[in-house]
Amino acid sequence: MVTIVDYKSFEKENGENFFGLVVQGGVESVKSGKTGKMYLTAKSATVPTTFNESVCKSLLGSTLEGSVRKIECDSYEYTIKDTGEIIELKHRYEYVSDEMEIIQKNVLEVDVVL
Repeated sequence: MVTIVDYKSFEKENGENFFGLVVQGGVESVKSGKTGKMYLTAKSATVPTTFNESVCKSLLGSTLEGSVRKIECDSYEYTIKDTGEIIELKHRYEYVSDEMEIIQKNVLEVDVVL
C-alpha cells in the first residue's frame, strides 16, 4: 500500500506542463552504513499523470495498492541536499502496482521460451 503525499509539476520537451504524484510506501527500518545505527525511512517515487493540479491536490492522502521498489538503472549523479555532496547512483525508486508485480514475477520474456 502506498499513500499519495505530494505532487510536482514538470515541463515536457515541447514546453507543455504535466503533473506527477509523489507516492510513499510504508515505514522501514534501515541500518546506517556509516554509523551502524538503525533509522526509519520510507521510499517514495513520482508517478506521471494526466491529471490537472486541482485533481492532484484532491488526491493527497489517498492510498493505492502496490509498493515502491528499488530498480536498477544506468548510473547517474545525485546531489545530497543537506551536504552538497555529489554521489553516483545506479538505482531509482519506482511505484509498482500489485497487478504489475504479479505479472513481472510470473510472465517469461519471449526470448526465454523455446
